[in-house]
Amino acid sequence: MSNDRRSPEPNPESDMISRLFRNILIASAVLLAAGAEASTLEQAQKRGFLICGASNGLPGFAHQDEAGRWSGFDVDFCRALAAAIFDDPEKMRFVTLSAKDRVKALQSGVVDLLARGAAFTLSRDAGQGLSYTAISFFDGQGFLARKKSIVALRDLGGLSVCVQQGTPFELDLVDFHREGMKPIEPKLFPTFEEAAKAYSDAKCEALTADLSTLAAKRQEMAAPADHAILPELIDKEPLGPIVRQSDDQWFDIVRWTHFAMVDAEELGVTSANADEQLKSADPRVRRLLGVDGGGVDGLGLEADWAYRIVKHVGNYGEAFERNLGAGSPIGLERRLNALWTKGGLMYAPPVR
Repeated sequence: MSNDRRSPEPNPESDMISRLFRNILIASAVLLAAGAEASTLEQAQKRGFLICGASNGLPGFAHQDEAGRWSGFDVDFCRALAAAIFDDPEKMRFVTLSAKDRVKALQSGVVDLLARGAAFTLSRDAGQGLSYTAISFFDGQGFLARKKSIVALRDLGGLSVCVQQGTPFELDLVDFHREGMKPIEPKLFPTFEEAAKAYSDAKCEALTADLSTLAAKRQEMAAPADHAILPELIDKEPLGPIVRQSDDQWFDIVRWTHFAMVDAEELGVTSANADEQLKSADPRVRRLLGVDGGGVDGLGLEADWAYRIVKHVGNYGEAFERNLGAGSPIGLERRLNALWTKGGLMYAPPVR
């Protein structure tokens, strides 16, 4: 699941991940007891790899195959960060964490960052000793429905919607009202999986949750093409990488890894043409790739850190399309996650 808006489904971690988690926890406790003052970057460099945490596996965002290899949008961000630091996207470990363990794992140094946690809110950003570095995915509460009968939110008036009980999804569904539209009838279920099954069994006309979860669930259905995510959202759910507070250098490295991927897409720099773009006459491209002044002493990285990201992993659009876009099994439209130049909200400061 992408955030805390529904209770976590049981998803036991593998023995390998559990052992890794325990060993890292022990090592972290030893470092903390010794009063270690090393920055997160220094710890990762000394260790030789990045440790990236996220919610339990969600197709398209973080998924582990039978061979144990992780892939997905969140995983690609961690690979991009490893590329910036080590010039090797494989120098990272990906650990799934329950909603209960995520904050504690980050605060204690068990993981270097959370590629994705709960949605960005004031209480989470200011009240838990954590910092959201950027918004890498604009999510929100939406609806999944059968194409043949429902194409827009207005069509749901007077119909039933399956929703997990006791979640903000239920509250938002009850509170939602549009002038001239009949009330929507909530059908409540203890878990999201039960709500999804009821929808699949045609016990309600639509299913509601956040956009990323609906996209993943649609792909699991017998005939995904028969179902569509409606164009409207009724709530916003900004998501992005999270780090510990009081390490400004690490905050900047994680934030600018995302910004560099967005800027690269806007400038047309891709994994396929990154080498050619090193010879570009465009000063914006040259600064981005470290040819002219791309290095910043405060980051503590090599001047070509952004080139490494794009060369090894790709720009933001490549990561999105590979894992979530129309050509992927998830088949998710860019929507708000399109570049600002194409009607979306994805926008990054320039590298200069």
